[in-house]
Amino acid sequence: MIPQKLTLKNFLSYREATLDFSGLHTACICGSNGSGKSSLLEAMAWAIWGESRAESKDDIIYMGELETQVDFIFISQGNLYRVIRNRRRGQSGALEFQVSTTVLQDIEDLDQIKFRTLTEKGIVATQQKIIDYLKLDYDTFTNSAYLRQGKADEFMIKRPAERKEILANLLKLDQYDTLSDQAKDLAKSYKSQAEILEQTLTSNQVQIDQKGQLEQDIIQLQNTIDELQEKQVQDRDHYQQLQAQQHHRQAWEKLLTGQQQQHQSFAQDYRRLQQELTTTQQQSQELEAVLKQETEIQTGYTNFQTLQTTEETLSIQFKIYQDSQQQRQHLQEQQRQHLNTLQQQIQGLQARLEALTQQEQDYSQILSQKSDIEAGLEQLQTARNRLTQFDQLQLEVTPILQHRQRLQTELDRAQSRQQARLEELKTSVGKLQRTLNHHRPQLEQQSQTIANQIIELDKKKVYQLRVREKGQERHGFIDRLNTVKRDYEEKLGELDQKIQLLSKSEPEVSETEELPLLQSQFPPCPLCDRPLDEHHWNLVISKQQNQQQEFRNQIWIIHEQLVVADRELKILQEEYRQIQEDLLPYEELREQRGKIQAQLESLDKDEQQLQQLILEEKAVQTILETGDYATDLYTELQDLEQKLSQLNYNEQSHALARNEEKRWRWAEIKYSQIRDAQDKLTKINTQKPELETQIQTLTQTLTEQKNNSEIQQEIITLEQKISQMGYNVEEHNRIRAELRQAQIWLTRTEQLNQAKQQYPILQQRLQELETITQERVKNLQAIQGQIEILQQQLKETPDPTESLKQLEQLIQQQQLKLDSHLGQFGSLQQQQTQLDNLNAQQIELKTQLDTARRQYRVYDELAKAFGKNGIQALMIENVLPQLEAETNQILSRLSSNQLHVQFVTQRTSGRGGKSSKNTAKMIETLEILIADARGTRSYETYSGGEAFRINFAIRLALAKLLAQRAGTSLQMLIIDEGFGTQDAEGCDRLIAAINAIASDFACILTVTHIPSLKESFQARIEVHKTSQGSQIYLSI
Repeated sequence: MIPQKLTLKNFLSYREATLDFSGLHTACICGSNGSGKSSLLEAMAWAIWGESRAESKDDIIYMGELETQVDFIFISQGNLYRVIRNRRRGQSGALEFQVSTTVLQDIEDLDQIKFRTLTEKGIVATQQKIIDYLKLDYDTFTNSAYLRQGKADEFMIKRPAERKEILANLLKLDQYDTLSDQAKDLAKSYKSQAEILEQTLTSNQVQIDQKGQLEQDIIQLQNTIDELQEKQVQDRDHYQQLQAQQHHRQAWEKLLTGQQQQHQSFAQDYRRLQQELTTTQQQSQELEAVLKQETEIQTGYTNFQTLQTTEETLSIQFKIYQDSQQQRQHLQEQQRQHLNTLQQQIQGLQARLEALTQQEQDYSQILSQKSDIEAGLEQLQTARNRLTQFDQLQLEVTPILQHRQRLQTELDRAQSRQQARLEELKTSVGKLQRTLNHHRPQLEQQSQTIANQIIELDKKKVYQLRVREKGQERHGFIDRLNTVKRDYEEKLGELDQKIQLLSKSEPEVSETEELPLLQSQFPPCPLCDRPLDEHHWNLVISKQQNQQQEFRNQIWIIHEQLVVADRELKILQEEYRQIQEDLLPYEELREQRGKIQAQLESLDKDEQQLQQLILEEKAVQTILETGDYATDLYTELQDLEQKLSQLNYNEQSHALARNEEKRWRWAEIKYSQIRDAQDKLTKINTQKPELETQIQTLTQTLTEQKNNSEIQQEIITLEQKISQMGYNVEEHNRIRAELRQAQIWLTRTEQLNQAKQQYPILQQRLQELETITQERVKNLQAIQGQIEILQQQLKETPDPTESLKQLEQLIQQQQLKLDSHLGQFGSLQQQQTQLDNLNAQQIELKTQLDTARRQYRVYDELAKAFGKNGIQALMIENVLPQLEAETNQILSRLSSNQLHVQFVTQRTSGRGGKSSKNTAKMIETLEILIADARGTRSYETYSGGEAFRINFAIRLALAKLLAQRAGTSLQMLIIDEGFGTQDAEGCDRLIAAINAIASDFACILTVTHIPSLKESFQARIEVHKTSQGSQIYLSI
């Protein structure tokens, strides 16, 4: 990958920046610490792989902006590519991948190039496509093209075993650890399967040994079943005879019940006819009695009609009498209301006349004080003149007094502010001191405790990941077992169909046949359509049944494996759940740690603030003691006091003048009352004669209204009309009472008319009832004779119900016993068949046991082969020669062929004496031997410059090796390695090393913050941080 152009927008410390790499081969990225040098490298990695050092994805966006974008153009494997990645704060981002449509050799201006999109649907798919095209992922990039500070001497400062582990991690050999774990799980599974098969073989052999006793039990049980079946046949014949006898008796009982019900029905009908006959006779007698009273009833009815006519006449008179009474009451009410109105008017006029008389007396008394009031008015005018003089003087003095009051208030406020500030400072100082003394030790203790807890939880998170991977493997194993189980079940279903087809095709043999069947009597095989004799027919059936039993055994074994796997999975799930519960406080602890760190930083700020507050407190205390505040206010206040003294205004004298004016103000009020009393007295003398005349007129009208009004005349006329009518209420009530008593004759008359109509009908009904009653008596006598005959037949035939019940219980008990024996017989036969099949199954189980043991050995060997000392060690041994050759090639150029390294992967254990030298154990290791012109020496004995060249050569060789294994070439090299830790001579050696390997790369970028080193590079990319963000300046 060779960079061509990088465009940044709102990325980390950059707002707008563009860097053109055209013409750059070996360049230095220089600038002060924090200026944004590393951000350029971060931008390349983020554009291609979306990875950065920021904790949050939104942290890469420039502070205060909403969106960031990086546009990166580069060459890879002979093609020009372009990647555009952007992200909006709080949202997902976008990714575009493009390739140039122009031939690389024809490119002159990058801005004129046209690109063709390679973008997939979704960021994940596009990201994977970029990795596929570049053949380089982020981890390989950071371990190959990007030489980070502190990584060059990683092999040298570690122990040999740790060197080997670091190399394995760089080569991504951890996938073989996964394969090793899977092989271990399979080996464990086959070992468990073998143990289950051994237990099954032992259990089956115990069952086979019981076959002889089982055959004797079958013979004995068959004899018992034959005896019970014969006894059942005899009991069932006897039961059928008793059932026939019971059927005859039930028919007679049913017929008897019918006759009895008919007899009961006729008896009820006879009683009903007798009752109806009696009722009809009684009704006939009652009608005859009514007909005999015909003359008396007609006389009573005539008297009733006479009383009814008289009552109607009196009712009309009562209506007229009642209307006249209501009209008289209405007129009397009108007369009373009119008289009350006149009386109220007279009373009102009399009240007004009395009020005027009282007012006349009051006003006369007021007029008698006129001379005293006029003298008081003169005193009031004198007091008001003196008060006016004081008011005018007060207008001049008041603004001066108000100004003086404001000045005094401001002085008091100034003093209060200083005093309040002093108290506030004392309170703040005391509070801060208490806070610092109390909280800092506690927070530091809490911070240490939480840090320890987070370390423990981090370890649990790593273990939880391993448990989850183990659970996923168990899920996969269960899925594989279920798949195999379904295959066996399908095969078992096909075998069941074949066996059913064979059973249907089997020839029928009668029980009396003794000769063996001929081959022609057997149908052809339904499976292959070949002719079969009896022997081969039995062989086919036996083979199918054996295979069927074999499949069932396999299903049973798989079922046992599933049970074990499920149990292991549940244990893993429970362990994972427990760890998950333990990890619940993890995020909360991290948040608490952040809060505590923020609180500790806040306490540092509080301590600085405390010192400032103490200084300010001393300054305020000095100002209050000297009174050195608001001096201009004191000067202005003295000037105002001098002006007030010159005006000689006295507030007390002003108050006495004001009170004097108030004391004589009554004269003014009384004088207005005298004028008002004179006017009112004149009006009273005019109104009194008029009121006396109105009272006299209304009194005369009231007297005339009582005696001679039209309403009074109408009342007299109505009273005369009522008197002349002659209506008597008592007479009317008596007539009404007699009329109510005479109403009985109206009912008697209706009864008489009904009796004349119903009497002939009742006589005819009496004759009909007598005839029907005689017929019912004859029917009852005939049915009674039939009932006696049926009762005699039932008496001669005994009831077999109890015998049937006892016999039925006996048959059922015997049948239950027979069924139980038959069930036992079938179970014994099934056990016998099972034992026959177990002999064949034992052979198959032994074969399976051998297979399981063999598979266990295979996977056990695979687990060891995939382990650290297996394939991984072999791959490292294959890689090390290439790494050694590449390191020595680079080192020879850096040291003028003076230094040479060698990687050693095995050494003897070093234990034991001379006698055990031939049997010394070899130990896997990764030691590095370094040789120069003086021989092979340890790494620590070499100088700093030599050690640095060795470290640099090994790190660069590793970078090339990793790039080669990823399927790509290493064309760009980024070095952030050691300038700040080297002296002048060391820096010169590093620059010389870079120049020595420059021809191997298309672009080398070196990062440094030391100003003196940038002069060593002809091409420089200088980064400066400004208020508008970091800025890039390119000099070639």
